[in-house]
Amino acid sequence: MTKTQIINWKPFSDKHKNYINDSLKNKMCVAEGSIRSGKTIDHCIIAAVYLEKCKDKIHLASGSTMPNAKLNIGACNGFGLENLFRGRCRWGKYKENHALFIQTSTGEKIVIFSGGGKADSYKRILGNSYGLWIATEINEHYDSNDSRESFIKVAFGRQAAAEEPFTLWDLNPCHPKHKIYTDYIDKYKKAFLGGYLYEHFTLMDNLSITEQRRAEIESQYDVNSIWYKRDILGQRCVAEGLIYKLFANNPQKYYKPLEEIKGNSKKKMSGISLMEVNIGLDFGGSSSCHAIVATGITPNYESLIVLRSERIEAEGTKPTDVDKFASDFVSGILKDFGRCDYLYWDNAEQVLGNGVEYAVGLSSPCVSVRECYKDNIIERIRTTERLISSNRFFYTDGCETVVDAMCDAMWDSKKIKYERLDDGTTDIDTLDAKEYSFTRRMDNFISG
Repeated sequence: MTKTQIINWKPFSDKHKNYINDSLKNKMCVAEGSIRSGKTIDHCIIAAVYLEKCKDKIHLASGSTMPNAKLNIGACNGFGLENLFRGRCRWGKYKENHALFIQTSTGEKIVIFSGGGKADSYKRILGNSYGLWIATEINEHYDSNDSRESFIKVAFGRQAAAEEPFTLWDLNPCHPKHKIYTDYIDKYKKAFLGGYLYEHFTLMDNLSITEQRRAEIESQYDVNSIWYKRDILGQRCVAEGLIYKLFANNPQKYYKPLEEIKGNSKKKMSGISLMEVNIGLDFGGSSSCHAIVATGITPNYESLIVLRSERIEAEGTKPTDVDKFASDFVSGILKDFGRCDYLYWDNAEQVLGNGVEYAVGLSSPCVSVRECYKDNIIERIRTTERLISSNRFFYTDGCETVVDAMCDAMWDSKKIKYERLDDGTTDIDTLDAKEYSFTRRMDNFISG
């Protein structure tokens, strides 16, 4: 006599039902969202349906580590593959790999469980052709430009000979410019042959969590923090290694309405006056941007206010385009704030800097244009941190690029000494431009 253990299913929201129903119409499905939102359970159900009917025999289940893959996909709190195929599966080894052997209506299926988080993880999945690839925490899998060493690229390559290739990825949100988005998830939304399904889930989509329990979970977070945005709302944001944590947790705290500042800054406007307005201009390389930022200094160096920020792609931009970019920006600052004292340009690019100096001199001769003073970058960062922590740093409307750059700014965890991460995932150009605008006044702010 065979005894069957019944899985205690809870109701599924319409979003989860639609995602599950539409999944097998596609060749790749991605579920992203908050913690406890039900993403992995959906994928285990979808994988079980696929395995029951597919033609391929060998399949892959991966996590950041092999135990992680077994825990989240094999067990999944009682909703994993070993539960869905209870009585028809057994754990064992397949060519030295941990595997789940499953008896289905179309024959035996072997699901190999593997870790994908290390640089040499790809070695464990070589030699097989996989039909299904189900991955949990895909952003924790090792990737590189070398297709021979990237676990992600190797896994995709191992599906090339499959009769019915099918991919399931889940992840909690991470850095918005993480390569998993730019090189795969968001890129595939625009072009993926065979069918691509993406869905975003939050805690609210998991009907198995009661309102009381949900409220208890949410009460553990500051609703203005990046952790609430990431863990509860499932939004992509930077969390680990943040430089400006206080600012990133609640940017709105440092916002000043434009009406309080805009006008003739030589006169007191709604309680705020600016004794100096300066601009910083950073020249980007071929793969980055030219960035420009204006900041205002209040009397006695009490506060620093970011007044406006812009950026343009450097690639394909002619020197004359940069001249116009800077001249138009300066003219706008003069018109809206009544003054502009200095423009400091990136002294690493003398030719571009001289061109800007000439162009701004013609259009706005009242502005003094000079090379920037590049003090120690850590001191530039520390000065900003001091201003933030003492409620002396603010921004107004039209400063989106500065706000985004500061919320994304991270320390480089691979460096022994404190260094700002500069790998293309953060807007270093805007941060530099902001700092050039006040570097020559740092000592005044520190003593102010």
